Amino acid sequence: MTEPDYLADTRRWLDRAVIGLNLCPFAKAVVAKEQVRFVLSDATTPEALLAELGEELALLRDTDPATTDTTLIVHPFVLQDFLDYNDFLDQADGLVEALDLEGVLQVASFHPEYQFAGTDADDVENYTNRAPYPTLHLLREDSVSRAVAAFPDPEVIVERNVETLQKLGVEGWKKLLGD
Repeated sequence: MTEPDYLADTRRWLDRAVIGLNLCPFAKAVVAKEQVRFVLSDATTPEALLAELGEELALLRDTDPATTDTTLIVHPFVLQDFLDYNDFLDQADGLVEALDLEGVLQVASFHPEYQFAGTDADDVENYTNRAPYPTLHLLREDSVSRAVAAFPDPEVIVERNVETLQKLGVEGWKKLLGD
C-alpha cells in the first residue's frame, strides 16, 4: 500500500468538492490566483500543532494578501478523533486572541468525521465540513467580509450546500472524491 499524499488529496477535495460543488463560492478566486498556502503538519501532539498554528497565523498576518490570502494546515497525525479536534478549536481561538489577531484572522475547521451539533454522524449535511484529513483553515477577516459583501445573498449558502449534498448523497460524495 502506498503512503497517502495528504496535500494532493486535500487539493483534490478542494477542487472537486469545495469548488466543484460550489460549497464555498469564495474559494475559486483564491485558488485561481494561487493565493492558498498548503501546509502539511508533522505534529503528533496538540501542543505541537498549536505551536505550528501560531507560526502560521503570524506568517499569514505578515504576508501580503496578494501573495497568500488563506492557509490550509493539514494535520493527519494528530486530532484524528473529532471530539478531541473540536475541543482543540477552543485552544486555536484562544491563540488567535493571545496573538491579538481577533478581527484580523480566524480559524475555520474541517475534519473527516465532522459533525454539526444536533445531527447524526451519517447526516449528509456534515459533509460540508468534511475534508480527507483534519484541517485548520486560516482566513483573513477582511477577505471574508469583502467576499460576503460581494455575494448577493450569503445566508443561502448553507441552505444551498445542504440541498446540494442531499441530492448528491453519501455515495455520490465518495464517488466524487474517488473514495
